[in-house]
Amino acid sequence: MAKKWEGKSKGTVLGYKIFVFFIKFLGLSSAYFILNFVVVYYFFFSKQGRESSFEYFNNRLKYSKFKSLISVLKNTYVFGQTIIDKIAISSGLRNKFSYEFDGEHNITNLIKKKQGGILISAHVGNFEIAEFFFDEIDHSSQIHLVTTDSEHEQIKSYLESVTGKSNIKFILVNEDLNHIFEIKAALDKGGLVCFTGDRYFEGNKTLTQSLLGEEAEFPAGPFLMASRLNVPVLFVYVMKETKKHYHLYARRAKANSRDAQGLLKEYTESVEWMLRKYPLQWFNYFKFWNTKEIE
Repeated sequence: MAKKWEGKSKGTVLGYKIFVFFIKFLGLSSAYFILNFVVVYYFFFSKQGRESSFEYFNNRLKYSKFKSLISVLKNTYVFGQTIIDKIAISSGLRNKFSYEFDGEHNITNLIKKKQGGILISAHVGNFEIAEFFFDEIDHSSQIHLVTTDSEHEQIKSYLESVTGKSNIKFILVNEDLNHIFEIKAALDKGGLVCFTGDRYFEGNKTLTQSLLGEEAEFPAGPFLMASRLNVPVLFVYVMKETKKHYHLYARRAKANSRDAQGLLKEYTESVEWMLRKYPLQWFNYFKFWNTKEIE
């Protein structure tokens, strides 16, 4: 069984360099082609990711064992595509993709009022390209992405050397809690602060809620903070629909102030709705649910 998330991603700078090379010199289709070999490698040699993905399809979505295995391969391929797309879009190939907005008024209202806002997403779809949707809405908007992945900084630095500096500002969660002051400062300036609400470090405070019929633990921080600060909360996802088409969803949370558990319940319901609509875009490759073992 894949163990709990350890605070870092599987991607490496070398892997990004390989795909940048193919995208730059041979085109997007060549990168997709190379991805087939990467998918096979991960299927056979990434036991933790394979098992956790299989549990999602077999136990949570109730797929047959055969359909679950095929879905594991498809899921890995789609995940690879989202990484390639992020590199391509940020490298100047943005016009190769089409974009659809759903609920954008929820975002434009925050920008116009300059009151700040909290966006809560998940590791489904491709939220890391959200900045390009925001550029369509308002060129001066500032997104602050709260991340616990220290390796992200190395990848971010490399991509900026190739594609140019991103408008997204990263707030790295750390033990001295300085990130809380950074978050508050960003909100006070009317910024939009984005959390992913589906990963946490072992030992950190969590909240428990059902997702797809089984209880799981979620980081308490984003939901406690979002429920206590006097700013609007949106659930935002960017989902891949076809090879070169993305769909942004933005929904206003309705939970009462200071009701973190209620906000979490509303969040898991929104994630579940997304997964029912886009079952192949679940990208958490670790033991997510509170089950003892894969059935």
